[in-house]
Amino acid sequence: MKINKIKGFADLFVPESSTFTFMENKARSIFSSYGFTELRTPILEYTELFKRSIGEETDVVHKEMYTFSDEKGRSYSLRPEATAGVMRAFIENSIFNKESVSKLFTTGPMFRHERPQKGRFRQFHQINCECLGADSPFCDAELICMLMFFLNNIGIKNTQLQINSLGCPKCRPVFIDNLKQYLKQVSQEDLCSDCQRRMETNPLRVFDCKQEKCKEIVKSAPQISAFLCQDCKEHFDVVLELLQQQNVPYILNPLLVRGLDYYCRTTFEVVSGEIGAQSAIAGGGRYDGLVAMLGGPEIPGIGFACGLERLALLLPEQTQQGLDFYLLALCPEAQKPGFSLAEELRGLGYHGLMNYTLAGFKSSMRQANKSGAKYCLILGSDELARAEIGLKNMQDGTQEQVKLADVVPFFQQHIAATGN
Repeated sequence: MKINKIKGFADLFVPESSTFTFMENKARSIFSSYGFTELRTPILEYTELFKRSIGEETDVVHKEMYTFSDEKGRSYSLRPEATAGVMRAFIENSIFNKESVSKLFTTGPMFRHERPQKGRFRQFHQINCECLGADSPFCDAELICMLMFFLNNIGIKNTQLQINSLGCPKCRPVFIDNLKQYLKQVSQEDLCSDCQRRMETNPLRVFDCKQEKCKEIVKSAPQISAFLCQDCKEHFDVVLELLQQQNVPYILNPLLVRGLDYYCRTTFEVVSGEIGAQSAIAGGGRYDGLVAMLGGPEIPGIGFACGLERLALLLPEQTQQGLDFYLLALCPEAQKPGFSLAEELRGLGYHGLMNYTLAGFKSSMRQANKSGAKYCLILGSDELARAEIGLKNMQDGTQEQVKLADVVPFFQQHIAATGN
């Protein structure tokens, strides 16, 4: 019986896999230039970690996590996002005792049981950056600049950076009280059942509702910018000034919020109008209370995440690294010396294939043509007798005989090595 892949999961062959590799390599290069180092965390964590970090009442934890128990009754979950695992690793390994500011990035798969749709899968991939230990607005602005530089560098155009400030524990409670009063004055029939519940438990999450009636209601709701304390206002003003200074365009979005208490001050999203309703391609914000909430010290933090499936929708297909040679052994005697030559060329950084089985010349040349290699190296009994090899330029069809000892110098003169 044939076994198919699970719904909402994807097999990525070339060119899709090349696009993901391209984005990941660009991220590593750009993020490292800002002092970020890579952290790899497990895809499986104790369920309690996500309940505490994401919130037990959120749809992610309540409906979307892949959760199971082992024979001892311990509950595990596949990670639905990366930040919680980074915080756990940061605290467990006492990284805060080793450096005053930690800059960490991660890449890899995440898992959520939700309806598959364009740019959204049940196994999806993210790039995450987290900066821990700095509460400066310069840190916020630098992180946003780095994100926009990355997106521009991989070729993502026509995006919009939306930004807002969520205040802090000193000024946000005043805003929430005013928001609650506003929502109580609204006809409860106009709010969806989820928002009626959120109004009491977590009113900020009303801003995230996708129901049209609720979206209309929050348009007239109080805006948090009117309630910022002086410290939060000054912090946000510096962030905006630094973005302007670096010519990073942005839109103030007073409806952009995060529903959990540890989020504060700067929050942002990057959206694109070219991928349908699921327009957010990256998002992040400051979460100064998260490390302490998970059992660590009082350490500020800010981060962002990019969904690679969403980004891939906006990128052209990436071409795979082309082959430099196809080594064609025409007789049994040619296979071992041909194998040695192919290994020597690969060791010098050239990319190439060799035929594993002997076949007719025409059939073998068809395989060489199909490979897309720049040159076909033809080694048969006649060539071995003369210590030569046939070297065919697959682009213009010209062919010449080259001494076996001169093949490596020929490649070094005519083809730039692309590997290590």
